[in-house]
Amino acid sequence: MNKPQILIVEDDNAVANLIAATLETQDYAYKRAQTGAQAVLEAVSCKPDVVLLDLGLPDMDGVEIIKKIRSWSAMPIIVVSARSEDFDKVSALDAGADDYLTKPFSVDELLARLRVSLRRVRNDGARVGEESSVYENGLLKIDYSAGCVFVSGSEVHLTPIEYKLLCLLAKNTGKVLTHNYILKEVWGSPTASDVSSLRVYMATLRRKLEKSSGGVQYIQTHIGIGYRMLNNGK
Repeated sequence: MNKPQILIVEDDNAVANLIAATLETQDYAYKRAQTGAQAVLEAVSCKPDVVLLDLGLPDMDGVEIIKKIRSWSAMPIIVVSARSEDFDKVSALDAGADDYLTKPFSVDELLARLRVSLRRVRNDGARVGEESSVYENGLLKIDYSAGCVFVSGSEVHLTPIEYKLLCLLAKNTGKVLTHNYILKEVWGSPTASDVSSLRVYMATLRRKLEKSSGGVQYIQTHIGIGYRMLNNGK
């Protein structure tokens, strides 16, 4: 069985060495890049299973790297950055990042996020040949077999995390799902600090759906509790 291949894009040698050592303990294969140009070249030539990307690189901003990779590939991209403002998270997620981990990070959390991304890669591969199953709610349509989302007949491009959140809400239409429940289902081990990240993901997801549907609301926020998928977008 081939080892999962991880691309580490990090110009700080100390951080890169820590990540590399962590990957070695889990028997992951990895390559390293210190600049954006190297990162794009490695992504094209090696096609890694997951990219771990720092945003503050010497030659270009990490968001530009995300956009370049997204122009030709859906490979999972996990941002690992010292930038902790919501604006930076939203910019990276809107550009196509799948996840966002703020420095300093725990090794266990990094590995957990990696496992989620690798499961998504395996599930996408196993999806081929599955019987078609479609969810429809007003103008919203989810084609589970194809992993695609449509609003008003036009495809809405979501990151894997956004897609997983939408599917979870759709499966429980009309029910209020708590922050902890959502975090457990999507990330596996909820912590209080993850609630702020969840809010960012939900905001970007809602913005994409409402922009495509002309302002129709699908996801309702219950402040301090969680979120609910509204029935028929009402």
